[in-house]
Amino acid sequence: MIEDARPGGHGHEAELTIGVDIGGTKIAAATVDSRGGIVETVVRSTPAADGAGAVLAAVESAIRELADHERAAGIGVGTGGVVDHDRGIVLAANDLLPGWAGVDLRRELTERLGKPVAVDNDVNAFAWAEQRFGAGVGYRDVLYVSVGTGVGGALVLAGRPHRGAHFTAGELGHLAVPEAVGRRCNCGRLDHLEAIASGPAMSTRYAELGGEELDLRAIADLARSGEALATSVITDGARALGRALAGLVNTIDVPRVVIGGGVADMAQVYWQPLTNAFAAELLPGPGAVRPVPAALGPRSAVIGAAGLLADHTPRTPLTR
Repeated sequence: MIEDARPGGHGHEAELTIGVDIGGTKIAAATVDSRGGIVETVVRSTPAADGAGAVLAAVESAIRELADHERAAGIGVGTGGVVDHDRGIVLAANDLLPGWAGVDLRRELTERLGKPVAVDNDVNAFAWAEQRFGAGVGYRDVLYVSVGTGVGGALVLAGRPHRGAHFTAGELGHLAVPEAVGRRCNCGRLDHLEAIASGPAMSTRYAELGGEELDLRAIADLARSGEALATSVITDGARALGRALAGLVNTIDVPRVVIGGGVADMAQVYWQPLTNAFAAELLPGPGAVRPVPAALGPRSAVIGAAGLLADHTPRTPLTR
């Protein structure tokens, strides 16, 4: 059980909502109070290779394992892929969740659990949490970025989420960038940012260039110790992301960029080249903007997912 770490926050004193984060490797379900405090969390592996039915069963099982699941007001779900937030349907998904495209998550989970369900892209859920309780507090226009197994983004404009006409606003991982020329993205296409800047992409490139087959944390440790190849691979990924983010900031002119996800935890070995590349590409107007790390860490995914339910009126954006 994970108790709310913020002052005065024990979730049992407030209405509870269930937040679920569905990723390609793990599913996290949590009961969350109305102040963003986590009461209890259940985590399990995602049976992605077994298909959408197995993933849905795992989500249901994780929710039912929560001690307070019956008294929770409803369920909010954040998932990878392009999500029709209005209808709760996954419109598109990459190879990390085979067969996930087309799944009607709202209907499936409502029928299985008998509760109201709201669904959104997982980075939009991350943005919801950071906007209310984290690094976005006090800013009305924010670009949120999550870098882990993929590269995702979300936009909050005038204090509200901007999902776009087709629910793809913020999908910055699929920007074509020169650093990724010839490299295949998780979506199947070539030259995308995700193919050079995501965690698996940097690990793959390290091995391709003569290094061992290591996960990104081990490669980051080598970079911190001064190994040239590890430093080069992480620097290249960070610079590509920094340049792409600067182009977006020049275009949409937001005063705040918040970066979360597992890759962002690599500290200076990653942040310094990212920030330098970002600053070098900015126009004079937003020239003082710098990326900042997300404040809530891995908690943001389930906190934000739980918050989706309170805000779910189709096409009604978030307000602060």
